[in-house]
Amino acid sequence: MLTIAELCEELRISPSTFYDWRSKGRAPRCIKLPNGDLRIRRSALNNWLDDREDLG
Repeated sequence: MLTIAELCEELRISPSTFYDWRSKGRAPRCIKLPNGDLRIRRSALNNWLDDREDLG
């Protein structure tokens, strides 16, 4: 599972961009841990990226 920092680094976005996407329902699905931290499964990120692929 990826941390928010790892996800942002991989996508080359800022954490504020991630949280903006999340508030708008545009971010990959997250898992909220008991301590409040968020994690993203690699499979969720891959599915999210596949859904955004431009086939045109």
